[in-house]
Amino acid sequence: MMHSPMSLRAIGALAPREIEELYLWLEQHCPPPIDTRVQSDLEAGRLDTAIQRALDDEKYGRVQPL
Repeated sequence: MMHSPMSLRAIGALAPREIEELYLWLEQHCPPPIDTRVQSDLEAGRLDTAIQRALDDEKYGRVQPL
């Protein structure tokens, strides 16, 4: 991704309060990276069932090599 020098300078010139506002805006308008979402889902247990199903499939021979 290319950034213009002007936008980087503008961000660098933000006051602490403006930086907080930028972070809030980014949280509301930009999805988190996939690794952040996966980590959050793992910690919340939202992937437990899928993980267990995959482990069971492998254990009982219900998988095929790619």
